[in-house]
Amino acid sequence: MKTLVKTFAAAALIAVSTFAMAAEEPGTKSAKANVNLSTADLALDHYVAVTTEGESAGVEQLFAADFNQKIQSSNAQSHSREAVVKSLKKQKGERLNCAVSTDIIEESADYMVAKVTLKFEDFTKTDLVTLVREGSEWKVSKSINSYK
Repeated sequence: MKTLVKTFAAAALIAVSTFAMAAEEPGTKSAKANVNLSTADLALDHYVAVTTEGESAGVEQLFAADFNQKIQSSNAQSHSREAVVKSLKKQKGERLNCAVSTDIIEESADYMVAKVTLKFEDFTKTDLVTLVREGSEWKVSKSINSYK
């Protein structure tokens, strides 16, 4: 009788732990994971991964509190940090079909300006990205996009 009770208890414990793991949303842990942003190059690489490869880990950590994005076109647009973070989270896992190149335009101990070029089949997107050091981490503080 004791063996039967122990067997049922073990089976119940396995079932509960299986249901608990299955109920956890996929990517929950990775989306909240801290990302190493200790250098400007690491922050820039992560920015490129977030915007072109659908990386979702550390999205909120990447952008400065006063971040804004401007899109230069005949219909100029401006987006807040919250809007950009929300949009990037929705694109989780989506990879852009483009060739990416990065060029550092200016760099100092506390800021960096980089040009990220995304070459698609029919057009090119140029993203001028400003990164700043905030304490021990680098953050993206501004993004200006243009299209050709």
